[in-house]
Amino acid sequence: MFVRRSRLIQGETVKAVIVLKEGAVASEKEIQDYCREKLSAYKVPKTIEFRQQLPMSATGKILRRVLRDEEITKQKASA
Repeated sequence: MFVRRSRLIQGETVKAVIVLKEGAVASEKEIQDYCREKLSAYKVPKTIEFRQQLPMSATGKILRRVLRDEEITKQKASA
């Protein structure tokens, strides 16, 4: 799952929100290296966040707006 992060100077950057399968292990560097192989340079996430689960709707769809709102709240708190 990818989320756009707003930046004053650079515009928006890509952030990956990842839920690993049970027992799986991966580092930020491994994820970024994999993305560099498979994606265009501008699509490679600048930051990666690992979570236990993603917010889901009642029908099982990922609630991207919740992720976006959480990121906006984090940015406002740090500003």
